[in-house]
Amino acid sequence: MMKYKLLNFAKQVGLMLLVVWTVVSIVTFMIEILPGDRAVSALGENATPVQLANFRRVHGLDKPAFFLSYSNAEGFKWNGGDNRYANYWKGILKGDLGKSFKGERPVSGMILERYPATIKLAVAALLVAVAIAIPLGVLAGTNKNNFVDNLASFFALLGISLPTFVVGPFLVYLFAVQFRIFSPTGSANPEDIVLPAITLGAALSAILTRMVRSSVIEELGEDYVRTARAKGLSERKVVYKHVLKNGLIPVVTILGLQLGVLLAGAIITEKIFGWQGLGLLLLDEGIRKDDYRLIQGCVLVISITFILANSLTDLVYRWLDPRIRLS
Repeated sequence: MMKYKLLNFAKQVGLMLLVVWTVVSIVTFMIEILPGDRAVSALGENATPVQLANFRRVHGLDKPAFFLSYSNAEGFKWNGGDNRYANYWKGILKGDLGKSFKGERPVSGMILERYPATIKLAVAALLVAVAIAIPLGVLAGTNKNNFVDNLASFFALLGISLPTFVVGPFLVYLFAVQFRIFSPTGSANPEDIVLPAITLGAALSAILTRMVRSSVIEELGEDYVRTARAKGLSERKVVYKHVLKNGLIPVVTILGLQLGVLLAGAIITEKIFGWQGLGLLLLDEGIRKDDYRLIQGCVLVISITFILANSLTDLVYRWLDPRIRLS
C-alpha cells in the first residue's frame, strides 16, 4: 500500500514538473522568435555599442537562444549546453530567476513583492463567488422551473455574458464616481479589494451557480434524500447537510480549474483598478517594456500556483467523497 502511494505521489510530481517545463518552454520560444533587439529596447536608441555589449553580456543575450540554431551562412549549428534556454533552467534550479532588464533588479524579488496581492485578490474573488453561488444555486435547485429558478438563471447568464472589462469600469463609475464609497484605483487600503474581488468573482459566481443548481437537482432525486426525509429531518437540514455536501464535488472541480482563469483575469482586473499584483507587474513591467526575463518568471509562478491549486483540489475531493480515496 505504501509503495503504491509513493509511486502515485512520484507520478503526480513528475506530471507537475512536466507541465511547468512545457508552459515555460512554450512562452520562452514565443518570446525568442519575436523580432527586435532586447538590448536596444531596454537601453534606448542612443546607447553606445559598449553599453549594448555589456548589457548583452550581463543578461546572457550574447549567447544563442536554444541548443540548436540556424543561420544562412552556417546552416544548423549545435550550441551545446551554453545557451540562454539551458542557462535559465540552471538558474531556476539554484533559485535564481535572473535580473530584470529595467533597473537590474532580481526577478524573484519583484515577484515576491507582488505575488501576495494577487493571491489575496484571487482568494477574495473565490469567496465572493462562493458566497453568491451556493445560496443562489441551492435556491434555484430547490425551486426547479419556477420564478425563483428562472430569476437565478437570468442572473447567472448575465454574469457569464459580461466580461471583466465591462463589469470593472461599471463598478468604478457606480461606487467610486457616483456614490464615492470606494476608491477607484489602488491597493493601499483594506477596502480597496472589494471592487476588484467583485469584478473578478462575478463571472465565476455565475458558472458556479449553474453548477450548484444542477448538482442540487440531481442529488434531490437520490434514495438517501427520501430516507432522510422519512426520518423526519427538516428540509433545510436535508439540503445543506446531505445534498449540498455530495453536490459540491463537481463544484470543487470547477473551483480548482478556475483558479488559473482567475489569475489570468487578474491581469485585466488589476489594470482596471491599479491593483499592485502579479498581473499588473506582468503587463506593465514585463510585456510593455519587453522584459522577457520578468515575463518568464511571472509565467513560471502562475503555472506553479495553478498546478498546486489543482493538487489541493484533489485533496478536497478525497475529503468530500471517501470513495475517491478508496479507489
